[in-house]
Amino acid sequence: MLRRFTVNIAILYILIDAALVLLAMVLAVKIRPQFNPLEFVQFMEAPIQMPAMVYLLAILVWSGVMALLSVYDGRRNLLVIDELTNLTLAVAIAFVSLAGVLFLSYRDVSRLLYLIFGFQAYLYLLIWRVLVRLLYQWRGRVGVQTRRVLIIGAGTVGNRVREQLVKYPYFGLQFIGFLDDDERKRADNINIFAPLEKARDVIKAESIDDVVLTLPRHANERANLLIAKLHDLPIKVWVVPDYFSLTLHQARVEDFAGIPLLDLRAPALNDYQRLNKRAFDLIIGILLLPPVLILMFLITLAIWITDPGPVIFRQTRLGENGRLFKMYKFRTMIVGAEEIQHTVEKEDEQGRLIHKIPDDPRVTRIGKFLRRSSLDELPQLFNVLKGNMSLVGPRPEMPHLVANYQHWQRKRFAVPQGITGWWQIHGRSDKPMHLHTEDDLYYVQNYSMRLDLYILFKTIWVILRREGAY
Repeated sequence: MLRRFTVNIAILYILIDAALVLLAMVLAVKIRPQFNPLEFVQFMEAPIQMPAMVYLLAILVWSGVMALLSVYDGRRNLLVIDELTNLTLAVAIAFVSLAGVLFLSYRDVSRLLYLIFGFQAYLYLLIWRVLVRLLYQWRGRVGVQTRRVLIIGAGTVGNRVREQLVKYPYFGLQFIGFLDDDERKRADNINIFAPLEKARDVIKAESIDDVVLTLPRHANERANLLIAKLHDLPIKVWVVPDYFSLTLHQARVEDFAGIPLLDLRAPALNDYQRLNKRAFDLIIGILLLPPVLILMFLITLAIWITDPGPVIFRQTRLGENGRLFKMYKFRTMIVGAEEIQHTVEKEDEQGRLIHKIPDDPRVTRIGKFLRRSSLDELPQLFNVLKGNMSLVGPRPEMPHLVANYQHWQRKRFAVPQGITGWWQIHGRSDKPMHLHTEDDLYYVQNYSMRLDLYILFKTIWVILRREGAY
């Protein structure tokens, strides 16, 4: 529905970018001789003669790469972070691509000149986009070319659409109100104009440009009749399928064998966030590995001496999107502890299963220390390196506990499960995770690299204070 610009504007963007790339190359040629006094720079006599082919190649390669990487896609670059990310990636690839083309065609371009050109080109492309964004936001605030939007259905999905419209006013979309048949909603919500049967009258009276249908699934027939009733009006009609309640976190349209389908299990993290999170896990995990291996060797000896038996405990857990995997921990209980799990399990006042209790008789002496210090979790660093887990995220849960989850609780599996997370720094064992998934959902809905760093540092403090672990 939202699009920053039309095809004509996209063509204008391409022409302006081409002009700026050409300007960057022209200025780089003029600026390069100014660096001659530097000792590490080869002397070049001014004016530098640059073949016209180089200017043409610069325009063609940079414009082509940016077009291929969707820099001019008005839908993909709706948000400023998306546009600047795509631009930066495209510039990096265009810079390397043009260098390769020049290496194969015209090698006499100075390396310093080429660096000056690349820096200037990126700066010009970035600055002019920021200026356009500022102008775009200003136009949205003063109401220029706004589209008046009416939402039919004031339920959960309808309110989510309204929140998005209000959140980004500079897109030129103005929320006008709701239509809904529920009399109680109309009595409590001044934004609900009338029942659905008044749709034509409201659309004409309020000069509506766009109608968004957010009716529940059981009202499909009602929606079809309404769409037919509005067919002759000069408006756009958009339908939001009420499948969001079925998703783990969010829905996304994906290409499936050439067919656009709605992915109800779309991950909470986009590709950029996932790449950053995985890179962060690998870098920190590899840096921690040498000291952790030494510590793990000492713990292994302590377990083996005090309580002979397997040192590593492997347990099936549910990871991201419900995938099963084997999670590693140091064994802190007597051999065969799982067989007598039922002897310590109990139910709370609401009938919910509690599987972890203080002073569990199955825990060994060394196990109590490992649990209090959370050192029993160290082997999970290998789960992180394998990609089964992340350093930060909701804790992977046991399948038999997840079987009793309510639907909304399963949304905690929409991100990679972690060694530590929001739940651990706000109670640990004092708040059994399967009974307090609100903490995990907060993390899912507010994920950022900054939040991951905060949780990691806070985890160290919580472990040192030995809060809530048993």
